[in-house]
Amino acid sequence: MDSHLISTQDELRALYREPSERVKAKKAPVIDEVTAEVLARSPFFLLATADADGRCDVSPRGGPAGQIIVLDEHRLAFPDLGGNNLIDSLTNIVDNGYAGLLVLTPGRDETLRVDGAAAITTDPEILARWDDVVRRPKVAVVITLESTFIHCAKAFRRSSLWDPSSWSGYDDVPDGVDLIIAHTESDPAEAPIWREGLDASYVADLEAERPEA
Repeated sequence: MDSHLISTQDELRALYREPSERVKAKKAPVIDEVTAEVLARSPFFLLATADADGRCDVSPRGGPAGQIIVLDEHRLAFPDLGGNNLIDSLTNIVDNGYAGLLVLTPGRDETLRVDGAAAITTDPEILARWDDVVRRPKVAVVITLESTFIHCAKAFRRSSLWDPSSWSGYDDVPDGVDLIIAHTESDPAEAPIWREGLDASYVADLEAERPEA
């Protein structure tokens, strides 16, 4: 396989046509009104980070619409909601200082990408911005925009991700508990207990994130 590895950018570019001028121009350096509305309405995004040595991590981030707020035309912020407490994304941001977001809107095939410098803040004025959305988080992540742009629909259309008629074909795919048991070399007979406990933890954790009365 080594003889077929791509080792230079010139070798790589030779396999692909140049992007059109329209595609090159789609990267915007500011958050305009339309982009701000997409960010404000999205309940889900993927957060990509890397550690100091370049090892990458991608984390799903879900919450009510309004979890992403626009601070100004160059900055957005989102809360760090409850997770597994490994805090891989946060430690990466401390060590590396950059992040990428892939912002999804349910049922829409196009996605919004955001790239920029990332920082973690405990600024109470920023954290208070989510008081009507979720319980006040410990920290927030602030992204200072380098570029934002639409990502085309082909990946979602190839996968039929939003097409409910395709979902039944995945009924027998291993679930989260199957993966946990495999990764921890636990007894498969314990799967029902794990599923009950895992679901109960989801319910409790999400209830704890509701805004304070």
